[in-house]
Amino acid sequence: MNPSHLLGPVLVLGSGLLGASIGLGLRHRGIDVVLSDPSPSAQAVAVDIGAGRAFDPAEILAPELVVVAAPPDVTAQVLAGALRRYPSAVVVDIASVKGSVLTELTQLDGMDALVLSRYVGTHPMAGRERSGPVAARGELFNSMPWVLCPSEFSSAHAIKVAHSLAIDLDAVVFRFTPDEHDGAVALVSHLPQVMSSLVASRLQETPAHSLSLSGNGLRDVTRIAASDPSLWVQILGANAPALLEIMKGVRTDLDRLINTLSAPTAPGARLDLAQLMAEGNAGQSRIPGKHGGPAQQYSWLTVLVDDKPGQIAHLLTEIGEIGVNLEDLRLDHSAGLQVGMVELSVLPSRRVLLVDELTARGWKVIQ
Repeated sequence: MNPSHLLGPVLVLGSGLLGASIGLGLRHRGIDVVLSDPSPSAQAVAVDIGAGRAFDPAEILAPELVVVAAPPDVTAQVLAGALRRYPSAVVVDIASVKGSVLTELTQLDGMDALVLSRYVGTHPMAGRERSGPVAARGELFNSMPWVLCPSEFSSAHAIKVAHSLAIDLDAVVFRFTPDEHDGAVALVSHLPQVMSSLVASRLQETPAHSLSLSGNGLRDVTRIAASDPSLWVQILGANAPALLEIMKGVRTDLDRLINTLSAPTAPGARLDLAQLMAEGNAGQSRIPGKHGGPAQQYSWLTVLVDDKPGQIAHLLTEIGEIGVNLEDLRLDHSAGLQVGMVELSVLPSRRVLLVDELTARGWKVIQ
C-alpha cells in the first residue's frame, strides 16, 4: 500500500463512475471513504465493489475532504450544502464545467468569502463510455490530467488538499482559472463530442451494405458518440458561451468547404481544398504526443494476423524480441475475411528493421 497525502476521512457525494472510481483509488491508499448517493442502489453497488462505506446520517462525521461528484446542473447546490454541513472540511467538485458552477455557488445564501475559501473547483479529465459504479476503476485517473481551478476565494490550505486528492489518485495536476478551463475543454473535449455525434447521426438511415465498408477512420471519429446524452445536455448547456464561439469558427470552415465543393473544378478550388487539409495537418501536429511531450510523426505499418486466440500476443512477443518499441497500436478486421489487421506505430528510424524482421519470421506486413 502506497502512502497517501490525504488523511481522511473523505466523503464522496455521488457514487457514479467517477465518484466510485475516486473511492476505489483512495481505499487502495488505505483512506477511509464514505459514500453518499441519492440513489440507494447506486450507493449499494459502489459499497459492494469496495469503493467505500455507506454514509450513516446518525454518524457524527468530520471529513477532511468532501468530493462532490454530482451532475453539473445540481453541483452548485450540493457544494453549498456540503460547505454548510461540514464547516471544517475542504470541499471540491469534479464537474466538467467550472465557471458556471462557481458563479451559481457564489450567488447562493451564506456563501461568503470565508465559506468559499474552503472550496476548490477541480476536473479530472478521465472517463469511459460506460457509466455507473459497475464501470468504476481505481486506476481510472492514473497519469490522466486533473485540473485545479481555484477561485479568488480559495485558501492555500484548500488548494493543497485538492492537490493531494489528485496526487493520491496518481493523476497529473494542472492549474487553470475557471475561465481558462472552460475555454480549453470546449475545444479539446466538448467540440470533439459534438462533432462525433453529428457525424454518427448521419449513419442513422445508412444502408447496412454501405456501413459494411466502415474502417478505423469512421470508428475513431464516432467512438465517443456513444456517450450518455443526458450528461452531455448538461455539460453543453453549462459551457455554451465558450463552445459557441468555437462552433462559429467551425461553421465558417464548413461554409468555406461547401462553397468550394459546389464548384470543385473552378479556379483555385483545388488549392483551397489542399489548404483546408493542410490546416488540419497543422492543428493535428500540435496535439501533445507520447508522455505529453512534443508531437512526433511516427511511421505506421499493418500486420495481418489470423483471427484466432494467441495471435496478437505472439506478434507482440516477437516485436519485443526484435527490440522495437511500439508508440501506438490499433486493431481492425478485414471485411469478409477471418483475419485481423494490427496497425503498428513506430519511430521512422525503426520501421525498416521491424518490417524486415517480421517478414523474415513469416508475418504478412502491409506497407
